[in-house]
Amino acid sequence: MRKTLIASAIGAALALSACSDDHKAEQTSTAAAPAKEQTATAMPAAQDNVLLQKSPLQYQAPQFDKITTADYLPAFEQGIKEHNSEIEAIANNSEAPTFDNTIVAMEKSGALLTRVSTVFGNLSGLVSNDQYQKIEEEMAPKLAAHSDNIYMNPKLFARVQAIYNNKDSLSKEDQRLAQFYYTNFVRAGAKLSDQDKAKLRDINGELAKLSSQFNTNILNSFKNETILVKDKSELAGLSDSEIASLAAAAKADGKDGYLITLVNTTRQPILGSLENRELRKKIWETSAHRAKDNDPVVLKTVELRAEKAKLLGYPNWAAYVLEDQMAKTPEAVFDILDKLAPKAVAKAKSEAADIQAEIKKDGGDFELQPWDWAFYAEKVRKAKYDLDESQVKPYFEFNTVLHDGLFYAMNKLYGITFKERKDLPVWNSNVMPFEVFDADGKSIGLFYEDPYARTGKNGGAWMSEWVTQSGLLGTHPVIYNALNIPKPAEGQPTLLTFDEVTTMFHEFGHALHGMFSNVKYPSLAGTATARDFVEFPSQFNEDWDINPEVIAHYAKNYKTGEPIPKELLDKVLAAHKFNQGFDTTEYLAAALLDMEWHSLPAGTEVKDIESFEHQALAKHGIDYAPVPPRYKTDYFSHIFSGGYSAGYYAYLWTEVFAADAFQYMKDNGGLTRENGDKFRENVLSKGNSQDLMQDYINFRGQKPTIDALLKRRGLN
Repeated sequence: MRKTLIASAIGAALALSACSDDHKAEQTSTAAAPAKEQTATAMPAAQDNVLLQKSPLQYQAPQFDKITTADYLPAFEQGIKEHNSEIEAIANNSEAPTFDNTIVAMEKSGALLTRVSTVFGNLSGLVSNDQYQKIEEEMAPKLAAHSDNIYMNPKLFARVQAIYNNKDSLSKEDQRLAQFYYTNFVRAGAKLSDQDKAKLRDINGELAKLSSQFNTNILNSFKNETILVKDKSELAGLSDSEIASLAAAAKADGKDGYLITLVNTTRQPILGSLENRELRKKIWETSAHRAKDNDPVVLKTVELRAEKAKLLGYPNWAAYVLEDQMAKTPEAVFDILDKLAPKAVAKAKSEAADIQAEIKKDGGDFELQPWDWAFYAEKVRKAKYDLDESQVKPYFEFNTVLHDGLFYAMNKLYGITFKERKDLPVWNSNVMPFEVFDADGKSIGLFYEDPYARTGKNGGAWMSEWVTQSGLLGTHPVIYNALNIPKPAEGQPTLLTFDEVTTMFHEFGHALHGMFSNVKYPSLAGTATARDFVEFPSQFNEDWDINPEVIAHYAKNYKTGEPIPKELLDKVLAAHKFNQGFDTTEYLAAALLDMEWHSLPAGTEVKDIESFEHQALAKHGIDYAPVPPRYKTDYFSHIFSGGYSAGYYAYLWTEVFAADAFQYMKDNGGLTRENGDKFRENVLSKGNSQDLMQDYINFRGQKPTIDALLKRRGLN
């Protein structure tokens, strides 16, 4: 019963699916991903279904070239059947419960279902189509019911409880796993009456359907809520290659003109370049008011979550979620968010004053609106730092950043090296597989880089696993990073913004967390930590992209190989903290919306989502019109289909750790193997096998303070 099952199979693989949406994601392109399709009801012969057996490839990497959509339903059915049989054998074991015959037995169970749910969950975010959506809609309630059957099995819980009550005799990691199982059983309703268990089953089944529906509506929104521009002159401000990309997108969609598709944030990257104010307004309004089909889905989800929390003895969903997180209580979360909100809004208003002055200087006679911010902020940035993005991008070519920047830094810190493995099958022709080797030359796992945006791929950027590291199972990590970089025209280089460079480093921080895991039990391995810890390694890894030694190694002109001029680099680094008032305010607004939705007690009636949003933001003094929340409710995938409900605050919470840790390393030698090995040993290798705060203290020598965060965001 591995972590993918415990988290409810389909959703688990996508749990980090938008982990770096807080960085500026780029426009989604329309380059279709190849995928083998068969009707989901056409049952292939068992011997032809590659999901029914372990992959023969290295480290059990999936055979992407042989998987078809028709494989999933029979494999899910067989996986559930086998897992049920294994669980029943454990629950009905006539021998007295022991750690090995109960807890370890559950860790070993469900191998097939884990494999199927992992492959499906990941690919449904990478190459989704109508078939994937139909399968998800069918399987979500079935998997939720399967999870309930396990956690509400009284015989099984009695065995788990007996071991938990005597856990002091176990080793520390065994104690951690016993605690993990006991807590999950209790939080899943194991102690409820039969009547309340039945109610909880109904709620869980309905919530699974709603999560699937929310995700389907989001995918449909990406397809349907687009902006078609007929007149090329309206695209003034865009480069020729950007205009060509929009024309290609329109053609691929069977339309004449230029097709603008949206990313999954309120802010749209294209707004920073477009000169046409009416078009900017149209794009922003389409973005801010999309996915309205999710209105009833959201309201029902919030209602059912509150009911579930009450049934389990909690005042609201946030209290239920946070009990086993580092923050522990909603009050602790509100405390840190409310302390930062006034500083962020004050900084944003200061930035707005500069932007309003720029509007006036540019001859504009209007008050700053959300669709104006990015365009005029770019002008302010250019004026303040004399920095033009078009001058910068030639120094950040994708392959050079990857090999001479990211991989170089990781080698300097941890001694690891990478070998491209073109012999391994991939899910899209642009995916790059690598084998990862430790400093001693020993192979430790596989890593796949999926860089480009395309139809069927979720927006944003994320990391996930195809195979989780486990000493118990003898498995090595097989990890991937997904980005959404616009794919250039054939034969053209992939030139990155500095934000995209930062996103690459961020996501690889997650990859390291999975790659360096050295844990016995899969349920405690890699990134299977508290939500308000899991973003720590990724945010910590971001800042290596501005390390002087690293940036000097990769920031080179793609044509000449010349290093980025010092004057230009100084401007890039100086501008790194630009617009932090906006960035922090839009993030805090979304985090507070999440907490307010999930702090509602059962029985609270909300009639209008937009009114609720306004009231929630006003309550915390962060209803600043020019800076809307990063996500509005109807497309807030993190919290309604991505596993971050009452948890979006985690990005800021973990940034406290990240900034503190990076400053500590900087003060103690910076980019050295000694520092890297210390971080790897005390943080990256531990997964959730021991207390997470203690992991940090073991590395740093003390708990983190907020000082480095304020400095990092320019708010001090």
